[in-house]
Amino acid sequence: MDPNIKAEYQAFAREKLGFEFNDIELLITALTHRSYVNEHKKSTKEHNERLEFLGDAVLELVSSDFLYREYNEPEGIMTAWRSALVRTESIGAAGEELGYESLVRLSKGEKHGSSRAHASILADCFEAVIGAIYLDQGYDAARDFIAKHILVKIDKILEDGSWRDPKSYLQELAQHNDGATPVYKVLGEEGPDHDKTFTIGVYVGKQLKGQGTGHSKQEAEGKAAAEAVKGYLKLQGKKQKTR
Repeated sequence: MDPNIKAEYQAFAREKLGFEFNDIELLITALTHRSYVNEHKKSTKEHNERLEFLGDAVLELVSSDFLYREYNEPEGIMTAWRSALVRTESIGAAGEELGYESLVRLSKGEKHGSSRAHASILADCFEAVIGAIYLDQGYDAARDFIAKHILVKIDKILEDGSWRDPKSYLQELAQHNDGATPVYKVLGEEGPDHDKTFTIGVYVGKQLKGQGTGHSKQEAEGKAAAEAVKGYLKLQGKKQKTR
């Protein structure tokens, strides 16, 4: 492999991760998508899916261990908290914050893919990077990496209630505060059938409480409900301050 390529990835590891890899090709593989291998079969043999598999397991173990040691809650609640910590949106956002996007090796076609596919690829790479760190630096280094970029988000997740199913949570809040059940309505549809985008509003009574956009009605409803939940929680916070 070109020494300049190795140096570029090693510089990223040094600046963003705080250490140099013993085997920098592990990091390069972690940031190599299957589509790139298909396009460069002569020069590249391995993509990141095996490392992603390993990293996913390490991420789940570290998250479970953290929640078990720090909180005394029933299994069902801790499972929901863990799911919120490791969901695609959370780890994809962590990947964006790390800034490895320009180092991800993709085919020409995937580089111009949808934003949804792009976010999923960044999340998969994050798990693969965990796998690479685990193999190269050991469990403690992988745990510290996860703690720094994922576990620190637990306070916000608990504060805004995003670990709960937003539609169920909204129904509880709407019935408690307004004595009504939320109703979801399609506000708009855009795009071709294979990549359609839906905009949905959620109403409590006649009032629009939240609006969300997604590639399925279910996704859009969830985002609309989450926005409505934030509104209720903000209102509750104001009421508590005035007491």
